[in-house]
Amino acid sequence: MARQQTEVRDLQEGSYVMIDDTPCQINAYSTAKPGKHGSAKARVEGRGVFDERKRNFTQPVDAKVWVPIVDRKQGQVINIDGSDMQVMDLETYETFPMRIPDGMDPSPDDEIEYLEYEDQRKVV
Repeated sequence: MARQQTEVRDLQEGSYVMIDDTPCQINAYSTAKPGKHGSAKARVEGRGVFDERKRNFTQPVDAKVWVPIVDRKQGQVINIDGSDMQVMDLETYETFPMRIPDGMDPSPDDEIEYLEYEDQRKVV
């Protein structure tokens, strides 16, 4: 579980947050104070890092939320097989398969940058 807990008020646009147990990048963040005795609320809109789905939530600004620790890593393309490619992490030398994203034309020995959270990976 590579994640940590923080308050909603500490979130910023461009950072990551867990929405519906999915790591999301925050696209919009707004706060509102409903009245004299009400606590301030924050509305957070995000897009899934790995599935690109839009998600949002509204909570008091002092509520605790989970923030995923998404690693940005470097890799080298080892082999290409149809719509998949074999990638080697340049720090750990671990090899793993990745799906080639649309619009990308990799060739062996190309260096790529990818995001990793637990067992999920995405080429950036």
